[in-house]
Amino acid sequence: MTDEASEPEGDATTDESLRGAVIVGVIPDQSPRVLKEGARYAKLFQAPLVVVHVDVTRFVTYEDPDGYVHSAPIDINIAAGEGELAKVQDAAASVLGDAGPQWTVRQLVGDPAMAIKHFADQIDARLIVVGTRKRGFGESVREFFTGSVGVRLAHRQHRSILIVPLGEPVPDDEEIWPA
Repeated sequence: MTDEASEPEGDATTDESLRGAVIVGVIPDQSPRVLKEGARYAKLFQAPLVVVHVDVTRFVTYEDPDGYVHSAPIDINIAAGEGELAKVQDAAASVLGDAGPQWTVRQLVGDPAMAIKHFADQIDARLIVVGTRKRGFGESVREFFTGSVGVRLAHRQHRSILIVPLGEPVPDDEEIWPA
């Protein structure tokens, strides 16, 4: 079953059908392996799967008592986050289809680790699945300044986290972050 509706960020607080779900953090053009692993664990746990994309170009301004999250763009002159959710929905539909567990796509905003943590608390998620970053100088610099989402989640909440390696592993004798 698929439910690809993009719902406002806070609607999950009223959706009891997602309680105990497996959360998969996805970015556009990411390896389908992350979605496949998330679906595999959702099946094992007999839990729904929630595919989340975090729009880092927006931030939370306030949250209503009913759970609806209001957000604003970081820079009103850019629209970097537009279209990314559609890419994530298309990727989820092509990878998960109708054969997998019940799944839905949700858009979150702000810092990825904190947004996923907050959402996981709201739905009492069973597991969080994220992928590693691609190798490369630009990604290494980005990770140096922003940190790893998986590591930040591991230090800021109590749920188990599955970090899916992407690409080829770094050989034991090679520097991960060359100088």
